[in-house]
Amino acid sequence: MECKVNRRDKEKEYEGKHNSLEDADPGKNCKSSLMTLNVGGYLYITQKQTLTKYPDTFLEGIVNGKILCPFDADGHYFIDRDGLLFRHVLNFLRNGELLLPEGFRENQLLAQEAEFFQLKGLAEEVKSRWEKEQLTSRETTFLEITDNHDRSQGLRIFCNAPDFISKIKSRIVLVSKSRLDGFPEEFSVSSNIIQFKYFIKSENGTRLVLKEDNTFVCTLETLKFEAIMMALRCGFRLLTSLDCSKGSIVHSDALHFIK
Repeated sequence: MECKVNRRDKEKEYEGKHNSLEDADPGKNCKSSLMTLNVGGYLYITQKQTLTKYPDTFLEGIVNGKILCPFDADGHYFIDRDGLLFRHVLNFLRNGELLLPEGFRENQLLAQEAEFFQLKGLAEEVKSRWEKEQLTSRETTFLEITDNHDRSQGLRIFCNAPDFISKIKSRIVLVSKSRLDGFPEEFSVSSNIIQFKYFIKSENGTRLVLKEDNTFVCTLETLKFEAIMMALRCGFRLLTSLDCSKGSIVHSDALHFIK
């Protein structure tokens, strides 16, 4: 004889197990406030109050029994959506704002998830973020590399694209490894500028910045060369070069790039 159990019966059975545990323990049972969701094959454990933070949403409907949701083989609620993107949906419920990792490029997919889960606030933030990225992509990107040959100023790399500044910083760290004592104090970094203000003095008085190994010394010109090569690899075009009388763009006091 084939035994059929409908969705509501299984839900009652699942809730009954948790209720029996609460009856056995009259103290505060935190498990009763937790829910495990299977979203596209990814398991997420969170509190019911997180899922019900905003009324009249898909998740709030599941928790409060307004929406019937299927179960997986282990008795967890199963939602057939993008399991990886649900991480950002859940973080939005936890934080009340959209916080995405650097370089996130799945705005349209996340907008669809926000629509499915009926989260208007998330949908609006995703739309705003996407519009800002579109505006930024249409803007001209400028890069300026200047060397004032002065301890108070030193080498200055400016770019209105923060991601390029991050790449430059990563490259400098990669070259230096752990060979430079007090490395963080050697330069200041903001979202748009890297500025070298102080320099290590070698035994013979040469101005130094980085040490790649025990024998090779990386000069300020080498740092400029690294920045120039990275700019060219990233699609920047050299616009102007001031004071090229020294015969090399690396020795120029100011370089301007555009993309």
